[in-house]
Amino acid sequence: MTARATLPTAAAARRALAAAAALLALAATGCQSGPKAGGFKPPPMPVEIAPVVQGTVADRFESVGSVEAGEAIQVVSEIDGVVKSMPFQEGQPVGAGALLVQLDDAQLKAEVERSEAQRDQARSSHDRVQAVVSQGAGAPQDLDDAAAALKVAEANLSLADTRLRKTRITAPFAGVTGAKSVSPGAYLRAGTPITDLASIGEIKVTFSVPERYLGRLRRGAAVNLAAPAFPGYTLVGAIDVLDPVLDPQTRSSKVIARVRNPGGRFRPGMSVDVTAVLSQRPEAVTVPNEAVFSEGGQNFVYVVKQDSTVTRSALTLGTRLADVVEVVKGLSPGQFVVRAGHQKLFEGAKVIPIQSGAKKEPS
Repeated sequence: MTARATLPTAAAARRALAAAAALLALAATGCQSGPKAGGFKPPPMPVEIAPVVQGTVADRFESVGSVEAGEAIQVVSEIDGVVKSMPFQEGQPVGAGALLVQLDDAQLKAEVERSEAQRDQARSSHDRVQAVVSQGAGAPQDLDDAAAALKVAEANLSLADTRLRKTRITAPFAGVTGAKSVSPGAYLRAGTPITDLASIGEIKVTFSVPERYLGRLRRGAAVNLAAPAFPGYTLVGAIDVLDPVLDPQTRSSKVIARVRNPGGRFRPGMSVDVTAVLSQRPEAVTVPNEAVFSEGGQNFVYVVKQDSTVTRSALTLGTRLADVVEVVKGLSPGQFVVRAGHQKLFEGAKVIPIQSGAKKEPS
């Protein structure tokens, strides 16, 4: 009974083994099919391609800076006096040398006139003594005394004239005035603040740079400025000062850039986004970011050859920008790479290159 049950099972096993062998042979035949075996060939796959281009790539550092006036002072009086007039308009631009404040100068004008008279008298006395001494009728000491008296009189006149000029307080540079701190008729003591004056045609931007970037920054390097208050508006300037002493708490250095500010849009006290150029490579090779993919820690692209087949190329990458990546090693300018559609490609696959730009496709 046991033997009868075993025979049909063995026959079924043999039939199953035969069927499996046939399937394995068919599978082996299918695996050997291809371009060389004359089997199935997958149709060309449409892919978007992009050229490998050569151009300037810049390494940049980004920070937040604070705007300061190119020049800024607090206007004060150097002498005591009564304010006679203030002919400037608050918050308006003034030129270099423009009159800001006129102090009462009547007393100082009188002092100048007196000093002029004393100088003229001293000069006449000197001339008379000189004539007498030259004739041998006077002592040389008298001429020395007359010459000294003339010098004293001239010095007194110069002092009086200087004090008189200080009654006219003028702008030392072109800029924009602030609010008036005093009014006409007020008595000013020396050093009393009158108004502020700031030059904003050229501004200074102060920002901090970590110590690891200091070796790559240099005086004259370009910086770009953008402010949230003016979307899409940027200014370009240059680094002017690199502070030689680092902050021991933050290990960073203060950097000052000077920037032309046409129209005066950026005002002192504003915060701005600063982008500083650390270095530039004018002949860098770049490809779109989308073209690069990674496997096992290595970066690759598919290069489209002249026969419209692709080959995988390993890359050494450099700086990544917003839309492209620098290729240090692995590609040459003029080649074309697969920008989109590389997920299903394999070595030697046939493709239909489609380029979205106006450049000619590889032939």
